[in-house]
Amino acid sequence: MPRLSIAIVALLLGPLTQAQAGIVVTVDKSAQRLTVSVDGARRYDWPVSTARMGYNTPNGSYRPERLERQWFSRKYDWSPMPHSIFFNGGYAIHGSYEISRLGRPASHGCIRLHPNNAAILYRLVQERTGDTRIVVTGAGYEPEMSERRNERTIERTSERYGERYEPRRNYRSFEEIFERGETRRRWER
Repeated sequence: MPRLSIAIVALLLGPLTQAQAGIVVTVDKSAQRLTVSVDGARRYDWPVSTARMGYNTPNGSYRPERLERQWFSRKYDWSPMPHSIFFNGGYAIHGSYEISRLGRPASHGCIRLHPNNAAILYRLVQERTGDTRIVVTGAGYEPEMSERRNERTIERTSERYGERYEPRRNYRSFEEIFERGETRRRWER
């Protein structure tokens, strides 16, 4: 009888232990942090940069689709994306040389890491790709108080000198910039 009860308990708890097995990469957009758990134990906690205003880093649970040791963004000026882990089409976790921006929203949607941390994560996921899950949670871009104050200061200064202030936008295409006459304004100054 005791063997039977042990077997039943093992069958019931089996799926729970399997759920903890593997690598879970959790990205919290609200905190701008990435944590890595290996077999249920938290191993790493790093600052990241997710999408800035006007862009989106999608929430959800994903599996790695493709790993690229050295990649260059065809969409954004051939920007380097070392140790890329693609998880949702063109979205990836990758290294970034703009390390001063880590810890706040700054990307076009990808999840940026320090290059050293990206290399560590890449090797870890490469060893256990089928066992890895990427979970993205949290709210999107929220400007800091200092950014809001700077915009108000620019507004007041512009009004003082008779100029019209337009908040800076993230343009998505050259056509939109050209339609707004932005290229001409830059050259006329």
